[in-house]
Amino acid sequence: MVEVILKNVKKAYGSVEVIHGIDLHIEDQEFCVFVGPSGCGKSTLLRMIAGLEDINDGEIWIGDKDVTDLEPVDRGISMVFQTYALYPHMTVRENIQYGLKVSKTPQDEIDRRVADAAKNLQLDDYLDRKPGQLSGGQRQRVAIGRSIVRKPDVFLFDEPLSNLDAELRVYMRIEIARLHNRLDSTMVYVTHDQVEAMTLADKIVVLQAGRIEQVGSPLHLYDDPDNQFVAGFIGSPRMNFLPGKVTAVDGDSTSISVDGANVNITLTQNSPSDGDDVTVGIRPEHLGVDGQGAQITVRPDVTEQMGGVGYMHTYTAQDIHVVAEVKGRIAASATEAEQIALSFDPGQAFVFDGSGGRLR
Repeated sequence: MVEVILKNVKKAYGSVEVIHGIDLHIEDQEFCVFVGPSGCGKSTLLRMIAGLEDINDGEIWIGDKDVTDLEPVDRGISMVFQTYALYPHMTVRENIQYGLKVSKTPQDEIDRRVADAAKNLQLDDYLDRKPGQLSGGQRQRVAIGRSIVRKPDVFLFDEPLSNLDAELRVYMRIEIARLHNRLDSTMVYVTHDQVEAMTLADKIVVLQAGRIEQVGSPLHLYDDPDNQFVAGFIGSPRMNFLPGKVTAVDGDSTSISVDGANVNITLTQNSPSDGDDVTVGIRPEHLGVDGQGAQITVRPDVTEQMGGVGYMHTYTAQDIHVVAEVKGRIAASATEAEQIALSFDPGQAFVFDGSGGRLR
């Protein structure tokens, strides 16, 4: 069992605290992704697990060992960075086996591990090439292979795909997911790209300003966000947010004025009060032009035709940007109209209070 456990972990630079008492439990063989905007603390948190950053308070456990004060080499981890950091004068084989050579691993064991890593990463045909003869994706696979051969307890990835072009990123996402399935290892992965987080993770940790906003599976965060920040960050295109005002509360039924129309939404756990200002969130795929359900009036602006799906960018009378996902092709009559009505099922809407907390 190789779990990673953080207990009230804090980090400060001088008087400025950047990680604020984080508690987190990453299960054995779990693929856990730290995601959040730039400056949220995700890379700092990963480097603290790796031992590359000292912590000011708390404990870090890997497996049954308290590694808080251990050097990186003694933590049983291997890290893949954003930059490949390969030795340009060495072959792929020499780069992969370098760490094993330094640790004086027997040569027959080195050969076996390199062969296994090359097979897993489809590098068999490139072992005698230099990094300069490889594509970006191949170089990143070499960097991953260098980590694999060490047989760490935990793999740490710090935005490993951010230097790749869009097509390679998609390919390498799939390769990393396959690698996790083959190795059955605990992996912790940092990215600012929520699409990477959604497609790779067993568990997502959403961070903002050095604090955890929510932890859960990708679909749990998508379907049941705890607050407006998580709701807006998880999902592409992002959730639409419209201002609303509570006009009536009758038991579990709350009437909210949105874009001039009253919408009845069921809230069973924490209802607002009559007259409260709220925010109503609607995902693009829940908006349509079929006239069914509640409606908002918008003016079309720009459309993105993707073939099987289209994205209609529109604005309300208050100049609030609203994106609607339309299956198939968007009709020219809709995009050329001065105004159109977008409809949605109130049961699929999210409601947030003035501080961004979720009302359920």
